[in-house]
Amino acid sequence: MDKRLLDILCCPVSKTPVRLLTRHQLDALNEAIASGKVDTVAGVAVRERVAEALITIDRKLIYRIEDGIPVMLPEEGIGTLQLIDFPVT
Repeated sequence: MDKRLLDILCCPVSKTPVRLLTRHQLDALNEAIASGKVDTVAGVAVRERVAEALITIDRKLIYRIEDGIPVMLPEEGIGTLQLIDFPVT
């Protein structure tokens, strides 16, 4: 993802800045998705692996990146509270 774009993106709800998920966090997210334990904020089950994503710096919400485009819709966010033992980094 372009660094300049990343510098201006923020959560559409809280306006909190975002950063890329680390490999460790991405693996933990995909493990939870494979277990069928991940829903979007809107309550829709996430069924497909995530190749790349952004996370708010307060670690509360994750937003997928699809084909290089961040999906920053509030209802598409993934709350991290549902992810047991989600890594800090």
